Amino acid sequence: MSAVSDRLPVFPWDKLEPYKKTAAAHPDGIVDLSVGTPVDPVPELIQKALIAAADSPGYPTVWGAPELRDAITGWAERRLGARDVTHRHVLPIVGSKELVAWLPTQLGLGPGDTVAFPRLAYPTYEVGARLARAGHLAYDDPTELDPAGLKLLWLNSPSNPTGKVLGKDELTRIVAWARAHGVLVVSDECYLELGWEADPVSILHPDVNGGSYDGLVAVHSLSKRSNLAGYRAAFLVGDPAVLGPLLEIRKHGGMMTSAPTQAAVVAALGDDAHVHEQRERYAARRTRLREALLGHGFRIEHSEAGLYLWATRDESCWDTVAHLAERGILVAPGDFYGPAGDRFVRVALTATDERIAAAAARL
Repeated sequence: MSAVSDRLPVFPWDKLEPYKKTAAAHPDGIVDLSVGTPVDPVPELIQKALIAAADSPGYPTVWGAPELRDAITGWAERRLGARDVTHRHVLPIVGSKELVAWLPTQLGLGPGDTVAFPRLAYPTYEVGARLARAGHLAYDDPTELDPAGLKLLWLNSPSNPTGKVLGKDELTRIVAWARAHGVLVVSDECYLELGWEADPVSILHPDVNGGSYDGLVAVHSLSKRSNLAGYRAAFLVGDPAVLGPLLEIRKHGGMMTSAPTQAAVVAALGDDAHVHEQRERYAARRTRLREALLGHGFRIEHSEAGLYLWATRDESCWDTVAHLAERGILVAPGDFYGPAGDRFVRVALTATDERIAAAAARL
């Protein structure tokens, strides 16, 4: 076991503990804006669907019930503009993080192969490469990478942590380059329904992929849009030549979404009203926090989509973390997401209205 754990970096969130204690000592309590975990209720229609499916004594299938696959294909066509999506184009997963961490291994990557991800990125992309013993590279523009040995190219739009959105033209250019070099593109689009100053586009859109899903997979999650982080509900849509073998591997591994969760996902994907309601909550919190941070002397970059504000005071990110912790506010240091973030902090919108108001008042 140590041989596996030794490949991994120190779990970054452990470094925040001293600052969390400082923030928690504030007389009015901590405002924790460090982790993007939903705090609002699970919509009632989703809870009802889960409860109705509670009597599920048998094993669920890894591929999911036909009703779940229908819900995913319908949503991808309705919401993402994808065309001709069939059951062969979809695969349920047990939350998106397990997929990110284990995809290189499940693809059979290893020494001599390379996984690439954005310069500022979710740390689990690198963890996945390390677990597979593959090489890893961070990029600013993926088309400037050496394609030799490059097997997996991660995109993330809208970005965690920066909120940056890749436009349709940029996505089209990247997809064309990757296809020309035989590189699999996996696009993490978990924040796609949370565009504020931009309208995020999926790689599944025909204007991006030319009507073909060859060499393309999109990752989607219900954690943010439907407050289902606790349900571990996510799915893939894309190239059947990639998803078919993944399905077989995951069958052997027993990586199945529970039957009640599958029923909840069907309900969630069939209803747009609760997504709009949740967006409105986040939009109001974003406006209040953004104004407070700017008034406190911060500069905010990107942040045109997603659940975070990417903010700086032009100092070490850890100095900023300490500064805010003294005011009872906990945020994530930018260097958690790569050395390029060492002068930024990521400020999450995922706190109650009351706690957001408290943070704004302190700032």
